[in-house]
Amino acid sequence: MKDENSMNILLIADIVGKSGRRIVRQKLPKLIMAHSVDFTIANVENAAGGFGITPKIAEELISLQIDCMTSGNHIFDRREITSYLDHEPRLIRPLNYPDPSPGTGIFIGTSRNGLRVAVLNVLGRVFIESFDCPFKTTDDALAEIGQQADVKIVDLHAEATSEKIAFGWYFDGRVAAVIGTHTHVQTADERILPKGTAFISDAGMTGSFDSVIGIEKELAIERFLTQRPVKFETASKNVKLQAVLINIDERTYLAKKITRITTDDDEEPDFESATADEKE
Repeated sequence: MKDENSMNILLIADIVGKSGRRIVRQKLPKLIMAHSVDFTIANVENAAGGFGITPKIAEELISLQIDCMTSGNHIFDRREITSYLDHEPRLIRPLNYPDPSPGTGIFIGTSRNGLRVAVLNVLGRVFIESFDCPFKTTDDALAEIGQQADVKIVDLHAEATSEKIAFGWYFDGRVAAVIGTHTHVQTADERILPKGTAFISDAGMTGSFDSVIGIEKELAIERFLTQRPVKFETASKNVKLQAVLINIDERTYLAKKITRITTDDDEEPDFESATADEKE
């Protein structure tokens, strides 16, 4: 819960396919109500069959009270999303795609409690394609945002834990949260860094857990065994919603607490959290 001097931001981990969208539709209204969520972010780069997102699916997710949608290296997998990015500011692509690229990597919106929230989306470079430097790109973006936003949240879509941790330390105290996405495996390293930034290496996945990171396990195993191309399909069993809840101090605009959430289809969510009192 939150006190009178704080706000709650929910970031939903990578939504994978139809089953991921279904559990968001089922569970998100309850989570927003139960935790007095003021602003909701979701990573949606795998929402369309596990690869990319379409305008129709983006509109569906916006209708579920999602205030901003982040993405990653699969954002351009569906050709029809290219023009949509230019006219729907609530769907953002990574900041450090080379110029010129459709859309933008920053969204500034107003939370339910009236604060201005900036969401930044950036790609790591270790074990992923070569992009512009995420550290320098985010530095430039924060300078551009300046006083236009109160609270700043970064979705760092990256593979390497070391890169994510280094990024968190580098921006500690300059943003309210650095939330890792991309690996689809929720990590247990949530904490509040010494200067007030909430951090977790990876928020996890919203989709089927009887799978290989959301893909039918038999197909993924076949690919590993044969090293031949296999057409992947998203799985649909044992679906969970994973997310993090970030409690923000409205006086400092930095984090007081970060809580991991896992919600099964038919169960109440489990919670693990770290508070500012547990700083290292």
